[in-house]
Amino acid sequence: MTKKTFEQKEDGLIVRIKIVPNASKNELVQTPDGLKVRITAQPIENKANKALIDFFSKNLKLPKTGIRIIKGELNKEKTLFIAGADEESFKLKFGIE
Repeated sequence: MTKKTFEQKEDGLIVRIKIVPNASKNELVQTPDGLKVRITAQPIENKANKALIDFFSKNLKLPKTGIRIIKGELNKEKTLFIAGADEESFKLKFGIE
């Protein structure tokens, strides 16, 4: 990923991630390329995208309606907008640098 992983906006945070469907468990990991989210859901019928939003909603304790996929709906590389989030608290919540 050449673009920055995080981009702070006035009303929330833009996060660029790579999704790995069909994983053994849901988790976010930091790689040299950026953030990777492993999701147990399959990439069919929008299941992985819904599971991705659920994952961030539960872990960040934010409503699902405030989390949107703004780019990459059909790709493994996605750009998310998380309303009301900030980079520092996001990193603290997931234990990343």
